[in-house]
Amino acid sequence: MNAVIIGAGPAGLTCALKLAEGGVAVDVYESEPQIGGMTKSFDLWGQKVDLGPHRFFSMDEKINSFWLSQVGDEYVMVDRLTRIYYDQKFFFYPVKAINALTNLGFFEACTCILSYLKAQFHKKGEEKSFEEWVSNKFGYKLYSIFFKTYSERLWGIPCTELDADFARQRIKGLDMIEVIKGALIPHKETKHKTLVEQFAYPKMGGGIPYENMAVKLERLGSRIYTNTSVKGIFVEEGVAKGILLEDGSVRNYDYVVSSAPFTEMICTIEKFPEKVYKAARELIYRNTTLVYLQIGRSDLFQDNWIYVHDKSVGFGRITNFRNWSSAILRGKKETILALEYWSYDNDRLWKLGDREMIQLAKEEIVKTGLVMEKDILDGYVVRLHRSYPVYNTGYQDRMKILQEAADSIKNLAFIGRNGSFKYNNQDHSILMGLLAAENIVSGTRKNNLWAVNTDYDYQEGGKSLDEKGGKK
Repeated sequence: MNAVIIGAGPAGLTCALKLAEGGVAVDVYESEPQIGGMTKSFDLWGQKVDLGPHRFFSMDEKINSFWLSQVGDEYVMVDRLTRIYYDQKFFFYPVKAINALTNLGFFEACTCILSYLKAQFHKKGEEKSFEEWVSNKFGYKLYSIFFKTYSERLWGIPCTELDADFARQRIKGLDMIEVIKGALIPHKETKHKTLVEQFAYPKMGGGIPYENMAVKLERLGSRIYTNTSVKGIFVEEGVAKGILLEDGSVRNYDYVVSSAPFTEMICTIEKFPEKVYKAARELIYRNTTLVYLQIGRSDLFQDNWIYVHDKSVGFGRITNFRNWSSAILRGKKETILALEYWSYDNDRLWKLGDREMIQLAKEEIVKTGLVMEKDILDGYVVRLHRSYPVYNTGYQDRMKILQEAADSIKNLAFIGRNGSFKYNNQDHSILMGLLAAENIVSGTRKNNLWAVNTDYDYQEGGKSLDEKGGKK
């Protein structure tokens, strides 16, 4: 048996490695010059940086075991510090009671509590939108302060048009009472994935596990073709038979696994009903522009990253790479920050040149008061096309049509954030790769890949790495 993997991100490389270790001949095609997908690391100004903040956390023994097999002892457990920047004040996340009360003020804090209580006794009906789901769970006031601005900036649509499924996937299980208890009781442990107080991080950057996977794959005889785009999936009589390259050539394989953008790849398969292509056209992705700023100081804020809810600036998140692993600093005294801007293809922001983006980022970071203009030494821009699948209202109906079409083709699987149109963390994508490999080797579809990050409760019944004595 041989197989082809489209895309060398966490899902694709995980699947490829497990197949290769099981004796399957594997080729990997990656359109970018470097492997790693959204989790790649690269050199910048003599240091190592990632494409924004990429932490690793899981309670699934299978995922933890696989991740550890790729990094060995070369990781650290990072004490998480993240805050929300709102109304020119910084709020700890997870919430700390004194900090929240001081920043909000007595009257606004009381308003939040009353709004929360009202929501518990007067819940709205069916929760179709993100706004309805979060307002029902936390009250409209807390929603408007801590969820609305950031979410609308990230997705570029009103929260009334963002599907409630996004909230279910990302913050399900988050209990307001438990949050308050955690705020009042120091060092209270939490297992909720959005509130974990420690996470694992490879010493030399988030992309190291995937670089190690690539080395192992080549040792096992697999081929990784970088700078090689796949134009489409070749299907014959309802069976995936290979891939079509940009030069028009076809390469034949027994099994095709795609982590390339789902809506694009599904449209390369001919003879589906028109409703399939229509559904694909109606699903959209959001782009990310990362502006890296070199700051001539080493004593900036201690956060790993900050969520920005300030309407006066256009970026939504700041990552401070000085606060992850000392090894990626390589002895340098300067600090590298990454500011994230989000946009659609037709937005002016996406079309701005590097010089304009760097100037914009400089002006806006100074507005926050986090950095002084005189300390900014240099800037660098990275653009990530189609980095977030957008869960606009009703997207599930379109996904159902596309999933049924995909499942009608034998020897074909779609995995990863872009490949399955799911807002995955890297642990979700690793799990998809593992389960896809199991399906291929067994010749079955015993694992429902579409259920990962939806119904698959991957965090239950195991231990996180920090509970196993993680490295400091």
